Amino acid sequence: MISLEQARALIGGTRASGRDMGLNPLTVVVLDPGGHLVAMEREDGSAYGRPDVAGGKAAGALAMGVSSRKLGDMAAERPQFMAALSAAWHGKLIPAAGGVLVKNERGVLLGAIGVSGDLSDKDEEAALAGIAAAGLVAG
Repeated sequence: MISLEQARALIGGTRASGRDMGLNPLTVVVLDPGGHLVAMEREDGSAYGRPDVAGGKAAGALAMGVSSRKLGDMAAERPQFMAALSAAWHGKLIPAAGGVLVKNERGVLLGAIGVSGDLSDKDEEAALAGIAAAGLVAG
């Protein structure tokens, strides 16, 4: 399971990457493998709904065992299936890039990170940089 210290390192690395890339203010959510919130930070100026979006990206990745980018691909291929999943999970599924599984160096799933605030591709880029900065592995 991901520790609070690791979650804080993920958030710090992600936010630093976002600043380096000149992104809009980000919201970063870190969940444990069971989908429970470990940590969340919303940068000044990040929009009201961003915590739900970031959390939905991370939760969807955990629930399906793939990145939220892959969920977006699945939504394009099978929109009815993805709509049914979203309904079953009470809207806690955001099929857009920015939700990434987080593993340790041995490949053990620790949780997931979700990022929202800029274009989804940029959110994902910041998440990947945050995972690397924390010394963890993207799943």
